Amino acid sequence: MLAICSRTMLRVPAIKPTSSFAVLHSVPIFSSLSEPEFAFLTDRVVPRKFGAGELIFGEGEPCSGLYVIGSGNVRIFKSSAGGREQVLSIDGPGGSIAELPVFDGGNYPASAQAITACTLLFFSKQDFHSLCIQHPEVPLKVLRVVGGRLRRLVGIIEELSFTTVRHRLISVLARLAKSEGTRVGNAVTFTLPVNNNELAAQIGTVRELVWRNLSRLQAEGLIQMEGRTVVVPDLKELEGELNATS
Repeated sequence: MLAICSRTMLRVPAIKPTSSFAVLHSVPIFSSLSEPEFAFLTDRVVPRKFGAGELIFGEGEPCSGLYVIGSGNVRIFKSSAGGREQVLSIDGPGGSIAELPVFDGGNYPASAQAITACTLLFFSKQDFHSLCIQHPEVPLKVLRVVGGRLRRLVGIIEELSFTTVRHRLISVLARLAKSEGTRVGNAVTFTLPVNNNELAAQIGTVRELVWRNLSRLQAEGLIQMEGRTVVVPDLKELEGELNATS
């Protein structure tokens, strides 16, 4: 479907039960299950390993089951016929993927790709249905997770429809500064987790516009960059630009 990565999937030796238990305990949709119920999961989980850049599943493919991220980071994205991509989310350890098509019986609505080397825990659709029949609280938790994702998607649509590339880029930089940055006085330093191509896919534009807007922000003194290292001299001043660019 996409030429950007290999579709080869590597099977790895079974993860130790204690490791699977720890991962599954961190997943919101499984958080209230008892130890015997977690044992039901770990008995049926299939560990799979993906290299950086590998496609986990493609948009439009039949849904075979649910994935839980054990380690690494995964991006969920949509692709246009011309090859443009829009990143819908980036999920890390403890995140679950493909809950919706497991329930509605449809195909995968988007593609999932490993950003870094990943270990995923796979549950077949049939096993997950059996779990939901035995434990009705699980579907309710899935609805909460899917509802949260729907809200985020509405937010993405709103940003793409009503804001400029500059606004979306500043929003990402400010969010990373708050969540990943190290503060020294008024300045905040952080490392961009992705390259300009990935950053462009997240904010719904192309690499050239990302580069151009980053250059402008540097010229205006709102940020300083060295490679992927970003220094924000004054975070409040950068956030103030969000009102000016909305």
